[in-house]
Amino acid sequence: MAQHEPIRKRTPAGGAEIPDKLYFRIGEVARLCEVPAYVLRFWESEFPQLKPNKGGTGQRLYRRRDVETALRIKCLLYDEGFTIPGARHAIKSEMKKGAPQLALGLPEDAGGVDPQQLRKLQKELKDLLALLSKPAAARGSVHAFKAPVRRPNGAGLRGGAGVTSGAATRMDAADLFDASMKPRED
Repeated sequence: MAQHEPIRKRTPAGGAEIPDKLYFRIGEVARLCEVPAYVLRFWESEFPQLKPNKGGTGQRLYRRRDVETALRIKCLLYDEGFTIPGARHAIKSEMKKGAPQLALGLPEDAGGVDPQQLRKLQKELKDLLALLSKPAAARGSVHAFKAPVRRPNGAGLRGGAGVTSGAATRMDAADLFDASMKPRED
């Protein structure tokens, strides 16, 4: 017999009705799955897909998806006779299948799409990817602070930085204060 084939062939019992709640405590999930709580804790260690959140008090909080996964694990182990590694493999392959990829939102009534336009769009996307793949400094998006620029009357700063490309610049009182020694408003 193959390694991941079920040992027993029994029809699964009627599916448990999951209440419409956001979170379930471990005792509630244990009642729904009809297994002791320690079995659920063991399954958490054996199945990476079963990961309930833990609240502030450390109590396990299962979501609906976690409860469905626990019920599926129970069905595989108890009803279909899978071993733990076999059930783990089956759950993993079921999760991979998941939902189908969504289609691109192209209008259906447009008939044929212009291949020239698609190639142009593809080139623009590749250019954008290349631009975003470069380090920020190479893209020129990060600029060094500008050096203080003196106004024609000889006082004041423009840009307000006071540092030029990492080196400190000496500033006079005239750079920060007007003639009456009040702080400059600009």
